[in-house]
Amino acid sequence: MLKTVYALVGGDLFLQLEAMAKLVRQAGAEAHRIDVDGETAELATVLDELRTFSMFGGNKVVVVREAGDFIGRYRDALEKFIEHWRAGGGTLVFRVRSLPKTQRIYKLIEKTGQIIVCEAPERPGDLAAWAAQRAKAAHGLELTGDGAQQLAELIGRDLGRMDNELAKLALRVNGGKADAALVTSSASFQREQEMKALTMDLSAGQFAQAISRWRQLLQTDPTTEFRALVWLTLWLEDVRAAVAEPPRFQKFGWKYRNDPAGLQRFTQSARAIGADGLARLMHLLAQVDYLSKSGVGDMLRNVEMFLLSVAGQQARA
Repeated sequence: MLKTVYALVGGDLFLQLEAMAKLVRQAGAEAHRIDVDGETAELATVLDELRTFSMFGGNKVVVVREAGDFIGRYRDALEKFIEHWRAGGGTLVFRVRSLPKTQRIYKLIEKTGQIIVCEAPERPGDLAAWAAQRAKAAHGLELTGDGAQQLAELIGRDLGRMDNELAKLALRVNGGKADAALVTSSASFQREQEMKALTMDLSAGQFAQAISRWRQLLQTDPTTEFRALVWLTLWLEDVRAAVAEPPRFQKFGWKYRNDPAGLQRFTQSARAIGADGLARLMHLLAQVDYLSKSGVGDMLRNVEMFLLSVAGQQARA
């Protein structure tokens, strides 16, 4: 039987949806699920839904999406409700990006219901372990240690995409093992490697090579333009961490585990860009995204403009 209240806490959409699906299965086939938008929902409406029986019988599950604003507006009333709500009625589920453990409502949910953490692992080793466990449990796939590590390096903390790639690998090996070589042999990962190489060119100050690589990628695979902004954003995030949070930077130094010289070049590049240069580049990349989505110019030249700006920032150092 479901508990009275749950909070799915974290920014990983895949884990939130996985947890929500599990709760719905636990509620039973006849359960009646109602979803409301936390930014616009009224407390009275949500509580009325919980207190009334489902016309079809079975459990009633009321889900508040983006519940942070909802909790903030009705905190006191929600705390009283959660404290006195008893099992057997409807089940209230909050989907929220963050909920501090120090808040009373967190402690009440933990006491009378359950907090389900929905955050992707941060450390590369933990991410690789998640990939190996998910491969076996959900797809019947045996992922080797180096295969899991390579998958974590190529995809990062996007668990939804990682799960999708695991499903593809399971079809390819058909009961066998998936190692690092098999992971990197995927056509999509080969393109990802090229995009990663482009950002490595930026870190090394090889701007002509970065632009040449970008043009070649776009000619051979037009869909590259949809991934370029993602990779460039990730690269800027690494620059930000290297500039502002050196200890955190060490966490992603594993990307260069086989390339100490590359790690040194990246560190030098990040320092040359600096905090002010980083702010300008982040603003420019946002402009590139806006221009591309607005149909102003073309993606080839918009990204080239950004790459040249990176060169300019480093030249000023």
